[in-house]
Amino acid sequence: MANRHLSRSIVLQTLFEWDFLSADKKADTSIKDGIKAALNRNLKEFAPGLEDDDFVSSLMNGVLEKHTIIDKIIEKAAPDWPIDKISVVDRNILRIGLTELLFGDRSQVPPKVAINEAIELAKTFGGENSGKFINGVLGAVYKEMGEPDKGHQKAPEKNKNNRGKDAKEPVDISTLPVENLGGALVYARKDGSIMFALVHDVFGYWTLSKGKVEESENIEEGASEAIKKEIGLDIKIESKLGINEYVATHPTKGKSLKKVVYFLASSEYKELELEKSGGLDSARWFEMSLVPELRIYNDIIPLIAKAVEIISKK
Repeated sequence: MANRHLSRSIVLQTLFEWDFLSADKKADTSIKDGIKAALNRNLKEFAPGLEDDDFVSSLMNGVLEKHTIIDKIIEKAAPDWPIDKISVVDRNILRIGLTELLFGDRSQVPPKVAINEAIELAKTFGGENSGKFINGVLGAVYKEMGEPDKGHQKAPEKNKNNRGKDAKEPVDISTLPVENLGGALVYARKDGSIMFALVHDVFGYWTLSKGKVEESENIEEGASEAIKKEIGLDIKIESKLGINEYVATHPTKGKSLKKVVYFLASSEYKELELEKSGGLDSARWFEMSLVPELRIYNDIIPLIAKAVEIISKK
């Protein structure tokens, strides 16, 4: 067994003990000494002579420091599974996997490695369906991240005789259920400046407000209602910016095609009222000139650029 895989197993063992503490005790900074002692005990018992001590400590500290935000991400990626309903083993494997996936050093642990290692932990320590569940949740998060380093992954060799469940088949999006969403880049004028209203998600990106549009709704009306619900703005849609489509993977419902129609919309400048949601943690106005400095999804950047061009011509 490779050192780092064994290290992750030790961290999982220690987190299993930690997870039975009350929420108050978890938040107590003094509890870290006890957790460190438990980690050292598990290292001596299950991995004597393990050389990768720095990796073990770094991973353990990362999970403990980020577990609050990570739990919010799990709730967003697996909405049908409240965090306290996920088995102790599975939720701590997810915490380990997401810590490495979102906050780790990708030069040391690439995203695909983080996901695969978590799946292996699930197969070893979890239940019958744990591997599939872990894969679904981490895969959904990886997709939301924009699949970093995907272009650096070596393509699997084609094997005409490979018809097993591990064979990678291209997804036929025409067969997938479609979920329609409407969103908008909302702008307002304040003291002679153009301000953009953006929302911040639990993955660490600033993005555009959006929401689900029911089949009975007109897409523009649905987008307006979604913006009102999510950030409390009454908007006036001015033009269509574009459509983003992507395949989303739900850990229990499987794959679906999400089709998001984005608009440019204006509003009065007022304080944003962010809806309570497991997926968003902030909403703010930004001067248009500051937007390029923000961390934004690659497929949103062209929409903002188009909006800037439209506004500049007015």
